[in-house]
Amino acid sequence: MLAKVLSYGLNGIEGYPVLVEADVYNGLPSYEICGLPDASVKESKERVRSAIKNSGYEYPAKKITINLAPADQRKEGPIYDLAIAIGLLVASEQINGELLKYMTIFGELSLNGDVRPVAGLLPMVIDARKRGFNFMVVPHDNMREIQNIEDIKILPVKHLKELASILNKEEQPDIVYPTPWEYKGIPADAAVDLADIRGQEKAKRAMEIAAAGGHNILLIGSPGSGKSMLAKALPGILPDFTFEEALEVTQIHSAAGETKQGGDLAGIRPFRCPHHTASSAAIIGGGQKCVPGEISLAHRGVLYFDELPEFDRNVLEALRQPLEDGTVSVSRANNKVSYPADFMFVASMNPCPCGNFGSDTECRCSQPQINRYLSKISGPLLDRMDIHVEMGRIHYNELHSTEQQETSAQVRSRINSARNIQLERYKSIGKYCNAQLNSAQLKEFCPIHPAAEQLLKSAYEKMKMSARSYTRVLLTARTIADLDSSREVLAPHIAEAIQYRSLDRKYWSNSYD
Repeated sequence: MLAKVLSYGLNGIEGYPVLVEADVYNGLPSYEICGLPDASVKESKERVRSAIKNSGYEYPAKKITINLAPADQRKEGPIYDLAIAIGLLVASEQINGELLKYMTIFGELSLNGDVRPVAGLLPMVIDARKRGFNFMVVPHDNMREIQNIEDIKILPVKHLKELASILNKEEQPDIVYPTPWEYKGIPADAAVDLADIRGQEKAKRAMEIAAAGGHNILLIGSPGSGKSMLAKALPGILPDFTFEEALEVTQIHSAAGETKQGGDLAGIRPFRCPHHTASSAAIIGGGQKCVPGEISLAHRGVLYFDELPEFDRNVLEALRQPLEDGTVSVSRANNKVSYPADFMFVASMNPCPCGNFGSDTECRCSQPQINRYLSKISGPLLDRMDIHVEMGRIHYNELHSTEQQETSAQVRSRINSARNIQLERYKSIGKYCNAQLNSAQLKEFCPIHPAAEQLLKSAYEKMKMSARSYTRVLLTARTIADLDSSREVLAPHIAEAIQYRSLDRKYWSNSYD
């Protein structure tokens, strides 16, 4: 007898339907699975056999053929276990398959029949809903991941026998309906509070501008000046998460297997801080299965590189295209996958190997050493950093000041107001923040006062800016204007934006010689 069960596969973060066909017929006992299965799919034979026997059913001692259609798409992972087991039980006439036409089934099986969570459930369910499939049979531990998706019915199951009993109409299904998603705010322990950081008022202001407009920022300073601490305070001032952004982020994390342990939709923006020994595949994405890398896991959030020059040069240069396009394509011999990678890039570094160049502490490095160290950061990558900030040594009086500092919550309130202005301004073109604008959109949405334009022209000629630098300065000025609730970009906004582009001339003017 032939049985058909609908399941799903995943390519990158794009789901596609997979029809599991199970045929059981007379002949010498054998088991064949076709449809380009990988090793984990082939191994489902033993998991399914043990799960069926340990659930109280009989494993058919006949000739078994399993086909995973479409046959020309490679199938990966243990996600088809539950669908295959149900197909075999229906094909061997041990359970009724009448209700299967309404169901899409996901799940890995343990040897005793328990249904285990799977990676990539959210993007597959979203695609299934778009195609008109709205009844999802999912592992119980995965349920929270999809509980906010509208227009679906969810049947969470813990054991193979539980689903078999429901199909036989021996038990009533305990169907779960979606609940509206609510933004719960940023947890108190998610970040350092800005009120705990003494001094560095200019750097705090730059970080506020960067968070408000989604700008890339580079922090340069001697050891102990507070670069890392300020970067770790950033999650506490990022603008509120929207449901659409939460869906985008969770789809990527789900495909990477980071939501398997009963996680909800993402509640806060991601903050990724990889070690400087990370490989290109870890940062950009790749590997045998083309999994998302750190830049995609940081989508709609922050990617922080501490000690920027210590990262491999190839890794840093690979960031250039994603920083410009907001997406990354990962290609391998048998697959090509595109992942979103629209992130805010934050980097911190010392100005020289000893860390004291340009400070009031004596530098032990020679000029060639300093040049070699700084030249690890290429001009094109530096050009993509919207804001450059120098952080000096904190004075004793600043450390022991009793003056009340502004909290992250107070700063975040201003950032949310500025981001709401941007969301309203760009709703017709689907942009989230100023940093996403291209040159054509900049002309449309960035009216500039004549005095401000004259100042920008003068700075462009005097500082020998590139066209990209000009665009970055204007985008930063647009964000400063939004923080001031100004419709037009004024001269003070341009002046402040320009001062955040001066350090490349101070530190890098000789490093490429």
